[in-house]
Amino acid sequence: MNLLRRLWTALPRPLDPMRSIKIKLGLLAVCNACVGGLMMVWGYGLGFRGRITLPVALLISVLVTQILAHGMTSPLREMTAAARAMARGDYRRRVRATSRDEVGELGRAFNRMAADLAEVEQHRREFVANVSHELRTPITALRAVLENVADGITPATSEVIEGALAQTERLGRLVTQLLDLSRVEAGAVSLDLACFEIGPFLEAAVADAKVAHPDPVFTVRAEPGLTVHADRDRLHQVVANLLDNAARHSPPGGTVTVTARPQADTLLLHVRDEGPGIPAEERGRVFERFSRGSASQVGSPGGGTGLGLAIARWAVDLHGGQIAVADSPTGCFIRVVLPQPPGGSS
Repeated sequence: MNLLRRLWTALPRPLDPMRSIKIKLGLLAVCNACVGGLMMVWGYGLGFRGRITLPVALLISVLVTQILAHGMTSPLREMTAAARAMARGDYRRRVRATSRDEVGELGRAFNRMAADLAEVEQHRREFVANVSHELRTPITALRAVLENVADGITPATSEVIEGALAQTERLGRLVTQLLDLSRVEAGAVSLDLACFEIGPFLEAAVADAKVAHPDPVFTVRAEPGLTVHADRDRLHQVVANLLDNAARHSPPGGTVTVTARPQADTLLLHVRDEGPGIPAEERGRVFERFSRGSASQVGSPGGGTGLGLAIARWAVDLHGGQIAVADSPTGCFIRVVLPQPPGGSS
């Protein structure tokens, strides 16, 4: 039975080139009328009575309809089966959409939707797995430290307490970043745009970064009086995450340079470090969630959650700007372009 169904499904569909289902239905009606009329005329010509020619004409009309209309409604049945499979979590089913009419367009749209849902489901699973991994790592380390202190194996020295505190702070940063990420994706983040001077703003962001990363040398380059029209809190997220990323990937004693300058109706914000840099093939993925680059970067001191650059990208997108990794002979060079109203930066 299944073999016959597959053979029937594989048969060519004569009406697929038609661009409208109305034309198909009209063509079927005309064919059925012609077949019925010819059968009646042929039957009477041979001397058959109407009680014989009429059923035969109807039967042949049904067969002609089945042959010509093959595949007209198959996509609808396939979509029903695929939708039921999606309800069970199976997003692999696709619809054979070879016709050029409205049903075929619906089938192609359904296939695109199924592919998008499959991709979303894959991202969701990866997200849950990555979050679980990121949470488990500091929790395991913190539990080991506390168990050793509780059992008397490790004395509760200041170094041990600082190590436990560092793991706690890492958990706090991860939770904060996840909350920020969920707000951005839910569209719950609104912009409170204002005009403020960029130099002191960057100096304050650098002062905060020095607390967490005392080793690198931070340098701010901004023209005195240069202003920016943006949301201060969201822009602080961008700068803080870029500084954190640059500081973690910089060698001991390396320099992290933050530059702001106007260009036409935009403000250019550059963050450069002296670390290993980002390979060209990975630059398109570093702004994705939980993407932490190559092993050389992941192995840098301080680790990272892989969410900072993703949050920076979404905050820049909220401003209608652009963020990208630019070419640089050494280190990593990230460029942020923020649109400014006429006269917004000077």
